[in-house]
This record gives sequence, structure tokens and C-alpha cells, in this order.
Amino acid sequence: MDEIRRKLALIDRQLAGRQFHTRAVSTCPLVFVAVGLIAGILAQNRFNLSISTWSVVLGSLGAATVLLFVVQQFSGARCQYITAYLALGCFACLGAIRLTQYHAPAVNDIRNCVTDQRKLATVRGRIITEPYVNEYSGWKFARFKPGEPSTSFYLRVSEVETISGWIPVTGVVRMQVGEPVSDLQVGDDIQAYCWLDRFKPPANPGQFDSAAHLARRNVLLGASVTSRDGVKLLPRAPAAWARLTAAAKQAATTALLGDLYTQDAGRGLLQALLLGDRRDIDSDTYLAFRRTGLLHFISLSGMHMGILFGMIWWLCKTAGLMKPARAGICAIAVGIFLLIVPPRAPTIRAAVICWVFCAAIVFRRHSNPVNTLSLAAIVLLLIRPTQLFEAGWQLSFACVLAIILFTERIEEFIHRLAPRTRLPSQAFGKTGLHATRLLATGLAAWLGAAGILLYHFYTINALTSIWTVLVFPLVSAILVLGFLKMILFFLLPTLSGLLGISAALLSSALIWTVELIARLGISQILIGRVSPRAIVLYYCAVAFAAYVYFRRPLTKKLICMALFLPLIAYLGVLKWQRTYRDELVITCLDVGHGQAILLQLPGRANILFDAGSLHISDIGTRIVAPFLDYSGIGRIDALVVSHNDVDHINGIPEIVEHCRVNGVYANDAFFSKTDRGGTAEFLGECLAAQGLQIEPLEAKLHLGGSAKLETLWPNKGSPASDDLTDNNRSLVSVIEFAGVRILLCSDIEAHAQKEILRLWPRLRADIVTIPHHGSVKTLDGAFLESLNAKVLVCSCDRTQYERIIGNTGPASGTPNRARTLYTAEEGAIMVIVGSDGTIETAAFAK
Repeated sequence: MDEIRRKLALIDRQLAGRQFHTRAVSTCPLVFVAVGLIAGILAQNRFNLSISTWSVVLGSLGAATVLLFVVQQFSGARCQYITAYLALGCFACLGAIRLTQYHAPAVNDIRNCVTDQRKLATVRGRIITEPYVNEYSGWKFARFKPGEPSTSFYLRVSEVETISGWIPVTGVVRMQVGEPVSDLQVGDDIQAYCWLDRFKPPANPGQFDSAAHLARRNVLLGASVTSRDGVKLLPRAPAAWARLTAAAKQAATTALLGDLYTQDAGRGLLQALLLGDRRDIDSDTYLAFRRTGLLHFISLSGMHMGILFGMIWWLCKTAGLMKPARAGICAIAVGIFLLIVPPRAPTIRAAVICWVFCAAIVFRRHSNPVNTLSLAAIVLLLIRPTQLFEAGWQLSFACVLAIILFTERIEEFIHRLAPRTRLPSQAFGKTGLHATRLLATGLAAWLGAAGILLYHFYTINALTSIWTVLVFPLVSAILVLGFLKMILFFLLPTLSGLLGISAALLSSALIWTVELIARLGISQILIGRVSPRAIVLYYCAVAFAAYVYFRRPLTKKLICMALFLPLIAYLGVLKWQRTYRDELVITCLDVGHGQAILLQLPGRANILFDAGSLHISDIGTRIVAPFLDYSGIGRIDALVVSHNDVDHINGIPEIVEHCRVNGVYANDAFFSKTDRGGTAEFLGECLAAQGLQIEPLEAKLHLGGSAKLETLWPNKGSPASDDLTDNNRSLVSVIEFAGVRILLCSDIEAHAQKEILRLWPRLRADIVTIPHHGSVKTLDGAFLESLNAKVLVCSCDRTQYERIIGNTGPASGTPNRARTLYTAEEGAIMVIVGSDGTIETAAFAK
């Protein structure tokens, strides 16, 4: 009987698919409004037309709409079509106008006070986010960072001091105080003496664009204060709303974590799952969730809101309340929940859907899920239209839309396979049916998210649906116990404590399970950056396969193959090209005062020379790892350490955690020198935790291929290691390919430079990294001239770059015929040596 019903339902869907357009107009008209709003925002972002242009178009469409209703010459169905598309056009104009208005600054906006150069200023304003102390918990070398952890928060500016006194201003800045601050909170009014500066765009491929991210929130300036003494707390009581939200968040945190004494990773995971606060989640745990494609579980969304909603609904039903009363209480509970969690797009979207559902019950109406989702999108985009360009917003709506549209079809497909494959739906009765529905839901969400994840994060998580089925029972149990604990904390504290212990144990079990899956190493396929055209083709192919029907199934299968095969071929070719190559590629990343150079040899070998920075924190996670993902590189064959200065090694542990590293090498001087700062020993401990140890580097490093890599300095002919300074012991390497010689000089100073010229008087190199970050004080004037290089690359920060440019004396030693590239000016620098010996350069910032 169930099989007959499923087949009848399939026939109904096939017939409905042929009338998909008619059904969309009649049952979910808000889809046209949402699509129009999105189209208008995209068009304005691309073409940047004036508001007057969009107003003229909007007026014309409005007049056409009025005329349509006045004349009324069309039949009902045709009139619905025309009205729907006129609404689409009108809201496209409104979307463009809203985006323009959102970005338009007021005359007295704080951003107008600062140009490209930073500026000292005294400002007043109100703190609008909870101050956060950045302790770099995920960065292993944070202990070697000079100074104390900084504190950051967002400040809504109200006044700025000028020569003529205080003047009113508007706008929001991100404030950073150079030490931990514990006596400031949301709603406090402060006065700060600070540096105001504009955010800089990323200097490396794949690096997170914080400037664009903040600009989408109309935050274009950062304010930096050296210490807490530069911030004055003004005598004013916090606003009532700020006090209310702060009290609600504090009460919720206390209810969840107040009687839990454990300080392990499970505590941070509980806070992320139930309160949406991911700041305290362990870095290893976060990385495991990301590698398995299960990050959606620790991002508050419809699942979390649905479980909370269902629990409250069940409690109200148990208490004997009628449906309207239950709906009202659930709507209030959702509103309170929004007060205590971060206002992210998935959470607000889920709240809007819950409120629409409650309203439908109160007014006895049936709500269409697609229509409700469209309403949520409209509300969020009207509040802040730039959310459309954020990965979180895109993933949130794409996943839910895919679940609504595809779950039943996927479940039906699984049932059709069941007689032949003995799937769980037959083998285990009701449990199998629930597992099948969960698998279908996971597959639908994966179909919706796969393209967006590939575009933004460069990976395909093919097994996410299976992992979702495995860990969902644990996640749902944690959520149920956690929410019950929070509800009962102030009523039955003993029972709440027992529930908390159970939730903490399950949280630890969830972490163990996810980390075990991540260690399998089969969850993720790294592709690298892909063209947006491929993503558009993917979603068109999925929509076609789901909603277009033909009388002859073979015709549809052939068309689907014609859509999917080019996409698969494109990704395969892209992966091959990024794994195997004929040329040699050197990429010197912009890490400020430090060094991180990736050498991609002909064939498939990748060598990373150093990874560290003096002033930029956690470059392994923030710069090198994103670049490797962007480039589709998942394996480092050799990681070569030039010496143990912190600005050359403090990003290595995070890189070893992020991708597969076959070996870490250093020269004899690294092992024999006195480790004054303890950095070498600490690096060894971090690598040992990952199953690696630093091995002595031989004179020649053999990794296959036609390129040769040799150690030039220090060697047997150099002075005794104890007679050299730390920098003069650093490694100098020579790479030869297609008749081109590359010299990587690390931090050698004038003494080592002279010794190298003495030992190899005829030494020449076509490409040279300038020693010691281009330091004028330690560079021998004859060294670079003698090498006769064509391309010079200098890894330095802005301060060092200005010193180099300002030095016009002969000590600069730069050959006139050489092209000199500085990372502080050019960003990441790429030098490509072709198989015919040609040399090409490219700069990311240009």
C-alpha cells in the first residue's frame, strides 16, 4: 500500500512539475518579490547606476501596474503572471535603491574625517558589542608574542574633537585596545584618544578580505588605542535595551555553564551549539568540524531553533494549552532567544519562519514554506542588503530552499532503489525510514550548499550527508538536554545540574566522533578557486534535473549528462593542473616582517621555506593556509626552516595541522646553536604532537622532477657555527631549473654575504630574495651587484620598505637592471620560470 501511495505521489509531482510556473505564481508569490530584490542588489553592485535611473524605471513599472488594474483586459491567470513579473521588476528597482542608500554616508559620517593616511583623533561614542579579549587560543606561538592580548569591540561614534570643540558625527568604528579590558561592557559611553585608519585589502590570494567584510556592515574605519589609559569611561547609565540584552545573555550563559566545572573542549562546544558563541571553541575541534563538513551544526540555524520550538510546543501541549496559546508562547520564546544569541542571518531567518508559522496558526491560515522563506529573505535584505554577498547568508538560504524542494524527491529515489539494494528503509522498519528521511534531508542540504562551499572555501565535502546521519542523534540529544537545562536552571537546579553533566558528556563524545571522522582524511576534496560560471552551471543543472520533465526519460538523462559532464571535466582538469605542472613557481607571501615562500617544483612537489612574522599574528591560519586552499594545494612535501627566529617559524604548527606535511628540515646550525628564546624546542614539541620531527637537511634535497635544490650556506667550508651570529647561521638555498638559478638568502647579514662571495666568487643568480628583509644596516653593498640578478624579491613590512626607499646611498646595493619587488608594496609576489627558461612576475596587490 505504501509503495502504491509513493508511486501516486510521484505521478502527482511529475504532473505538478509541468505546471511549476503556475504553482509558483499562485502559491508562493513572494518568491518573485525576493528574486526581484536580489536581482536589483546584484545589478546595482555590478553597474552602480544612479538612484534617479532606478526611480524612473520604478515609476514606469508602477504606472504599468496601475494601468493593468484599471484596464483589466486579461484573464485571471494571465493577470497573475503579469502582476508577478511587474512586482519582480519593481522590487528589483527597490533593491538597487536600498543598496545605494545603505552605502551612502551621511555628511558628518566619521569615515569622511580620514583619508588614506591614519589620523590621531579623540572620539566619543557608545559600545555596541561585547568587548572581546583576543588571546589567540588557537595560535601555538602566542606565548612568544610580545605584549598582552588586545581587546576589540565596535563603537557607535557620536562626537569627535576638533580645534573648535566637539562636533557631532555618525558611523561605527572597530575599536582595538592594546591590552585586556574587563571593566567595559555593551552600552557604556566612552571617550578614546586613538589612531583612526582605513582597513587595508588583503595582500595575499585566498586571505580573508576583512576590509570588504566590514564595509558590507558600513564599518570602514578602525580605531587603535595603545592601552586602557587611552579610554575614558563617561558617566552615563547604560541604555535600558542594552541592560536587558546583557542581562538576558548573562542569565542564559549562567543557566547553561554556571554549574559546569569542566574546562575542556566540550564546554566551548556547548556554548557554540546552544548560544551561538563560537569564540571559546577549541581550534582542533573547529578544524575537525570544518574538515568533515559539519560546521553547520555549530552555527545556530533552523535545526537549533526547530528543536527549541518543538520542546516549548510540547511543554505547552502537556500543560493543556490550545494551539493559539502555544503559538503565542513559542513566538515570545523565539524573541527571547534572539536576545541572547548573535544576530546572524541563519538565526534571524529561522526566527522569521517560526513567527510566520505561529501567525498562521493564530489566524488559521496555511503557510507555504517557500513563501515563508522568501519573506525571511526579503526582511533580511531590506535591513542590510549587503548580506546577499556573504557566504553565511547564501549557505543559510540555499540549504533550506534545497531541503524544501529536493528532500521528498531524494527520499523517493532512495525508496525506488531499496528493493534492489536492501537499504535501511526495508531492513530496519521505522528506524530505517527515519534514517532515510534524515539522509535525504542531508543530501538535499548538501546539493544546496555544495556550489557555495566550493566557491568560497574551495572544497567539495562529498560525504557530509553520511556524517550528518551519524552525528545527528548526538547533536539533537545535546540540544534537547541543553535547552532543558537552561529552562529548568532557575526552577529545579539539581535536575538542571544532572542534565548539564549528561550534555557535557555527550558533547565530549561528539567531539571525539567528529575528530575520529576527520582523521580518516576522506571527507574533503580540495579543488582551489573556481570560476563563478561553473557554480551557476551547477545550480542550473540541479534545478533542471529536479524540475524539468520529458515524456522520454532518456532525453532528460542525456541533457543532464550534457550539463554535468562538462562541470566534472572542468573540476578534474583544474585539479590536475594544480597538482602537476611543467613550470617552476615561487610565491613570496606578504607576511610583513617575516618570511613564507612556497616553491612549486615541476612535477608535483611543493616546498615551503619558513612561515613566520614578527608583527602579524597567526599567519599560518590567516595567510598561508588560505593561500594553500586557494591554490588547491593539500600537501607540502618538504617544509624547510632557515633558522629559529620567531619571524620565520611561528606559523609552522598551524600549517602542519592544516595540511599534510611529509617532512620538516633544518640545517645543522639549527640544531647546534643555543636556543636562547626556546623557540626551536617549542617548535619541535608542536611538530612531535603531529607525529613529525625536524630532520637534518642534506646538501641536496631530492624530491623528483627536473629542478635541483642545494644548500649553499652554511656548509663545510664556512666558519665554525659558534663564530657566526644567529642570522649569519641562517640557511641559503640555491634552486636551478631550465638554466635559471634562484637564490633564497633568508636572514644572512654582511659577514655571511662576504663569505659567500669569497667561497663562490663567480656565483650568479637570476632571481634573488634580498637578505634580512632588505635591512640597509646588514646588507653588503657588493653582494647583490655581484649576483647580477634579473629579479629581486624583498619580504618586508611597510616600515622597512620606507627605510629602503629612503636610503639613496650605495649601501642599498640594488642593481639598476634588476626588477625589485617588495611585498609591502606589491602584496604576494609570484615568479614563474617556464620550461624554456623564461621568467614572468605577478603581484597580487596590482
